[in-house]
Amino acid sequence: MHRSLSMNIRSRFLSHQMISEVNQVVRNGIILDPCDVFINHRSLDTKTTVAAPLYDHLRRHGFHPFLDNKTMKPGDKLFDKINRAILECKIGLAVMSPRYCDSYFCLHELALLMECKKKVIPIFVDIKPSQLRVINNKKWTLEDQRRFKLAIEEAKYTVGLTFNSLQGNFSGIVTSASDIIIESLIEFEDEEAQMHQYSYLPIS
Repeated sequence: MHRSLSMNIRSRFLSHQMISEVNQVVRNGIILDPCDVFINHRSLDTKTTVAAPLYDHLRRHGFHPFLDNKTMKPGDKLFDKINRAILECKIGLAVMSPRYCDSYFCLHELALLMECKKKVIPIFVDIKPSQLRVINNKKWTLEDQRRFKLAIEEAKYTVGLTFNSLQGNFSGIVTSASDIIIESLIEFEDEEAQMHQYSYLPIS
């Protein structure tokens, strides 16, 4: 059943591939690929097991995901590149893990995704939503801590995927997450196409 669902999603995507290609942005004669999916994760916990395989899977299907070590180049301004990718993306994927809340970058990215009203799909890897807590780090401003706590609370109450690495195979969660992301992106493209169509309806 899962195989047939996956094949159905992928076949639906093929009809949307042209839309994805047309969405390339042309500025000053340079073609830029806008980010479709922003992959937010804790490198120490899930870079090689979840984030990188998801990135590769989505790239193979013609999407343009953002993953720091795969997308950024020497000389890129860290915050500028990350913030721009979040502003441009259609969907955020938050891979939450035991050390996720220790990272300023993880929490900053999640907070910005929430503040930009992006659809965020959480994956809870080896952690329950109720276990996510923002630490009191003296290096972080009170405003940062407020933003981070709000974002974590919102993520806790967002339906997502859960995975226990002691009881399952990482390839399974990567496939399931990819199918959900692709389906969500197709829905996003459909909604954009409808809005674009309505904007050109003649006024009676």
